[in-house]
Amino acid sequence: MKILLTGANGYIGTRLLPLLLEENHEVVCMVRDKRRFISHSDAAAEVTVISGDLLNLDSLSEIPEDIDAAYYLVHSMSSSDQGFSDLERKSSENFSAVIQKTRCKQIIYLTGIANDERLSKHLGSRLAVEDELKSSNIACTILRAAIIIGSGSASFEIIRDLTEKIPVMVAPKWVKTLCQPIGIRDVLAYLIGVLENARAYNETFDIGGPDVLSYRNMLLGYAKERALKRWIITVPVLTPRLSSLWLNMITPVPYSLARSLVDSMKNEVVCKDNRIQQVVPRKCLTYAEALHLAFEKIDQNSIVSSWKDALNRGYLQTDFMDQIKVPQNGTLEYKVKMQFERKAEEVFENIWSIGGNRGWYYMDWLWHFRGFLDKMFGGVGTRRGRTSNTDLQAGDVLDFWRVLLADKKNKRLLLYAEMKVPGEAWLELKLFDFHGKAYLSQIATFRPRGLWGRMYWYAMWPFHLVLFKGMAKQITKYRPDN
Repeated sequence: MKILLTGANGYIGTRLLPLLLEENHEVVCMVRDKRRFISHSDAAAEVTVISGDLLNLDSLSEIPEDIDAAYYLVHSMSSSDQGFSDLERKSSENFSAVIQKTRCKQIIYLTGIANDERLSKHLGSRLAVEDELKSSNIACTILRAAIIIGSGSASFEIIRDLTEKIPVMVAPKWVKTLCQPIGIRDVLAYLIGVLENARAYNETFDIGGPDVLSYRNMLLGYAKERALKRWIITVPVLTPRLSSLWLNMITPVPYSLARSLVDSMKNEVVCKDNRIQQVVPRKCLTYAEALHLAFEKIDQNSIVSSWKDALNRGYLQTDFMDQIKVPQNGTLEYKVKMQFERKAEEVFENIWSIGGNRGWYYMDWLWHFRGFLDKMFGGVGTRRGRTSNTDLQAGDVLDFWRVLLADKKNKRLLLYAEMKVPGEAWLELKLFDFHGKAYLSQIATFRPRGLWGRMYWYAMWPFHLVLFKGMAKQITKYRPDN
C-alpha cells in the first residue's frame, strides 16, 4: 500500500514509520521542513518526503493522488495561540479538501478519549477534527486514547518529574479523576492493526490498557515502581490557572501545554467499550509494565522519539531551520577562542554531551537560574533536558535551545535559543586547527529586537565575560571519569 504519514517528525509518527516499512508499505512522509526530517530520520532514504503546512492549503499540492491510506497525526495541544481550536479546524479542513482529490480509501486518526458530555476546550477541539475528517466521505478509523505511557511521551515525563522531585505533593482535586493509560507499544500496534482492515472502516474505537486509575494512583504507582515513598494531599483551592503554573514550574511542559492538560484532566478518559478487541485482538500492557518498559529504554539510552523534539515555538512553526546560517548584519557577538592540547575527539565529545544531565560545565546553577526566570515568564526553561545523553540530531531539544546543526564530522554544534529574549540568539561551538594547533571556538550571537534587545544584551555582558570563558575552559579540560 502507498501510505501518507502526516506528522512524520512527531512523537507517534517517528515510531510508526519503521513499523510501516517493516510491513513493506510505500510511505510518503509529509513534514513541515524536509531538511529536519532528512537529517533526523534513519529512514529518510527509504521513503518519499514531501513538505506541507496544513494551515496553508496551497502548500499541500505535493500530496500524491495515488495514496491508498493516510494517517492524520497532527495536533495543536502545545500551541501558545489562544485560538488553537480554530487552527485545528483549519488544518483538518485543508487536509480533508486535499485528501478527497486522491484515491485514498482510509483515514486513520489518533485522538483523545471524549466520552464526557462537557469536554475541555482541547478535547472538544479534537472531537471537531473527527467530524471534519468524517465529512471527507472517505472511510475514517478513529482511535481514541487517554494518557500514553512510553519513554519520551509528555504524559510519562510529567508523571516522572512530579514523582521524582516532590516527596509530599499538594495537589488539586483533579488528581481523583479516572484515566485508562495505555502503553506506546500498544498504541502503535492498534495503528498498524486497523490499517486496511475493513472491520475498522467508519468506526470509532476507545483504546486503553487494562488498568483504570486515578491520576493520584498513577503517581503513586510510579513511586512504587521506583521504590519511592510519596504522599499526596488533595486540596480544593488550587484553580486551573494555579495548577497550570505549578505544573509549568515543576515539569518540562510550557504553560500553554500545561493549561491544556489541566483543563482536560477534569474529564474522565476511560474506554466506554472494548470493541477494538474484536478488530485487533491484543493483550495490552498494564500500567506497571508500560512504566517498566519506558525505564528500560531510558536506561539503554534508546529513546526513539520525544514530545519535546516535536514541539516548536508556536503552532506548526516551520522556519527554525532557516536560522542555520547565523546572520552577520545587525547582530552582537561574544567570541571565545581557546587553544587546547588534548585529542580533538575528547573535547568534541564534551561538546556533544553538553546540557541535560551533563550540564553546562561552568556555573551550571546560573544556567538553571536563567531557565527558572524563563519559566516564570512563560518560557520553556531548562527542564526539557535532552532526549539522548549520547546523540544529537538537528531539530532536537537541548534545555532551552534547539539544535540547528549537529555536525560530528566537522566538529560543529549550532544551537538556536527558544527561551524568551527580546531578539534572537545562537550559540555555536566548533573545533578547528590553525598553524598546527587545536582550538575551540565558541560564539554567542544575538540579534536584538529594538532598544529593549540592546539593553538586554549589554545587561548580560558582565555575565558573558565570566560564563562563556569559564565554560570554554572547562569543555577543553573536563574528563567524565573525574
